[in-house]
Amino acid sequence: MVAAHEPVESATLPLELWSKDLGREHGFEPLRVEGVLPAGLRGTLYRNGPGQFGQFGQRYAHAFEGDGAVTAIRFADGRAQGAARVTQTAGLVAERAAGKMLYGTRVPWARRVSNMFRGRFKNTANTSVMLWQDRLFALMEGGKPTELDPTSLDFIGEQDLGVIAAAFSAHPHRVAAHNTTYNFGLEYGRVTKLHAYALPDAGPARRLATIELAGPTMLHDFIATETHLIFFISPVRLSLPRVMLQVGDFNDMFQWKPELGTEVICVEIASPTEVTRFQAETFYQWHFANAFTRGRELVIDYVRYPSFDTFYEIGGYARGNDEAALSAGRYHRATIDLDRKSLRSEQLADRECEFPTIAAADKGREHALAFAAFGELGAIGSIDAKGKITAHELPASQRATEPLYVDGHLLSLCHEHDRAFVAVYDVARIPDGPVAKVWIDHHVPITFHGTFG
Repeated sequence: MVAAHEPVESATLPLELWSKDLGREHGFEPLRVEGVLPAGLRGTLYRNGPGQFGQFGQRYAHAFEGDGAVTAIRFADGRAQGAARVTQTAGLVAERAAGKMLYGTRVPWARRVSNMFRGRFKNTANTSVMLWQDRLFALMEGGKPTELDPTSLDFIGEQDLGVIAAAFSAHPHRVAAHNTTYNFGLEYGRVTKLHAYALPDAGPARRLATIELAGPTMLHDFIATETHLIFFISPVRLSLPRVMLQVGDFNDMFQWKPELGTEVICVEIASPTEVTRFQAETFYQWHFANAFTRGRELVIDYVRYPSFDTFYEIGGYARGNDEAALSAGRYHRATIDLDRKSLRSEQLADRECEFPTIAAADKGREHALAFAAFGELGAIGSIDAKGKITAHELPASQRATEPLYVDGHLLSLCHEHDRAFVAVYDVARIPDGPVAKVWIDHHVPITFHGTFG
């Protein structure tokens, strides 16, 4: 692995989160609890993100190329145990056996071209996790689900679940009313195709619909109501000449073309051949909080950006640039009129935020509160339907990540220099700070997304 950095001032903590390797790997071991854990908190918090940012003395070109690492914290009887492992994907194992990088945009040009024409790539499994039918999967949007043993985090293998054509997004969304988790995947070719999938709580996965897109885009997330799947297709395009010739690094493979606008696609769940699509103004989004149906309107809460600049700012961390990557994101509520084929979007709060979530029981239906990390990951809190933020401000030496709602509490994996902790908040008293902290005695890099089960 790339050597760990020496301790530095708190101002560079964001840089460490996006560029410094996982401190150590281990199975489940007892963790120190500060405060008192809720008596009813029982289950496992799984978090996923890049855990290794380079190999053999060479950095990856972008944090999104990092090898995934799952951190798991098991709660029971007021105690906690934790495990953290870099996922031993087939690509990573092959590289370690060869003693050199075999994949990605930092390998020699001839190898890159050969990989492309032979369809070889490394599934880094570095973005999110999904629990489905008592199975655990690490996800990244460019590959198939990577199954892990939920008790040891050991690699089992890539799975196509019987239906996945090419890729499976890192953002599945479960709709409780249907007892089903929905997701999508992009398939690139002469025509780029969007495949929509349904994964019922019981029974086999199935493909709901296949939709042809206007171009080879990058699509990170979508959202679901009880009636529709909703996609915002931003004007990000793969640079096909650069991809074919393998010119440039990971940052150079995508282009922002604002003149194309953002396409809105709405798929009716009950009749997936019924698709509403239209063009809207240009914007970008990484993540959605929730959506719900109101008559012939769809209401969507999401974090909106004016451009794709955050992608390049995050990429700058690999070169040691500590930039304000998430400062432009603002919480919005959009309303889609299905009959008029129109979208209007209102900013609800003038504070940067990211990684929005809601309670699992509220997904797909109207909700009272969403939860997010605010202020460049320096605060944790809630936001209501009118945009009122209630938050706890972390010390300058700490950063938060995506908070998850569990039985009246928020759980967020937070970071300090060379250690991390899970902060447990009472949702009714968020500004008071955590009621408990579960400490991990080593550095944990940024974790993008997680689940509790």
